[in-house]
Amino acid sequence: MTSTIKKIGVFTSGGDSPGMNAAIRAVVRTALFYNIEVVGIRRGYEGMINAEFQDMDRKSVANIIQRGGTILKTARSKAFLTPDGRQIAYNNLKKINVDALIAIGGDGTFTGAKVFGEEFDMPILGLPGTIDNDLFGTDFTIGYDTAINTVINAVDKIRDTAESHDRLFIVEVMGRDCGLIALRSGIGVGAESILIPETKTDINAIIHRLEISRKDKSSKIIMVAEGDDAGGAFEVAEIIKARFPNYDTKVSILGHIQRGGTPTCMDRVLASRVGVAAVEGLLKGEKAQMVGLINGKIAFTPFDHAIKHNVEVNEHLLKIVEVLSL
Repeated sequence: MTSTIKKIGVFTSGGDSPGMNAAIRAVVRTALFYNIEVVGIRRGYEGMINAEFQDMDRKSVANIIQRGGTILKTARSKAFLTPDGRQIAYNNLKKINVDALIAIGGDGTFTGAKVFGEEFDMPILGLPGTIDNDLFGTDFTIGYDTAINTVINAVDKIRDTAESHDRLFIVEVMGRDCGLIALRSGIGVGAESILIPETKTDINAIIHRLEISRKDKSSKIIMVAEGDDAGGAFEVAEIIKARFPNYDTKVSILGHIQRGGTPTCMDRVLASRVGVAAVEGLLKGEKAQMVGLINGKIAFTPFDHAIKHNVEVNEHLLKIVEVLSL
């Protein structure tokens, strides 16, 4: 490959997700394979403004593929939202001769990358690092598979105590704008109902299902995404308690355990594949795009298309929930 790119900067931004370290590792080792220098930018765009740079080599990314979180740290940056802040970031990058960037994150990360790339004509590619799986242009995002498996492992444990005490557990998972974590993990744990932001919650239908299963099932799980229109797990619990005062109803909010943990094999392989493709894409002249997998093949999607939040919920999965909840 022939390219004018001699040094690539890599950073993580926004919420962390399991597999980000695997992506960093792939970017660094692929760049070195092509004799390209790599600099790690700590704490995302904020670190870019504060010149928090570190040279990366093979040793820098040894023994990190199995680690959750991100070795480069991550942070929100109000300063980067301003033209002056972005100018400082660009000046800092040019001082150390960075020719191109690879950004690992979600929609906020890619929104910043799009603006920055346009303002300074800098080649930037993005890797989809978010547990929500809410980006258009990839079948799965880095961290999503680990997050739903974390939820399943937790709810399986909750089911044990629910079974022992004949309890109804309402479990709240992350998903302020996107309910894909709740949907897939809810199917995986055999939830009686799954409440997600993409569909209107029908409380009467939930009550009906609970009435049907009251005599047949000793334990019951309702999965709620935090952004559901019913208001969240505690609000749903109050409605159910009012209708079934004799139910032993409990609420469990899984919270940030969904972000952490050892990435699954699927997330490690996904991160490795898109990391390699991003470096090779930059060397071929690609820019202002997210690198993902569609139907198992590498795909490049423009930033403004990837962050549109028009990912549709699989109607077949919704039908499965309805059928299997009886």
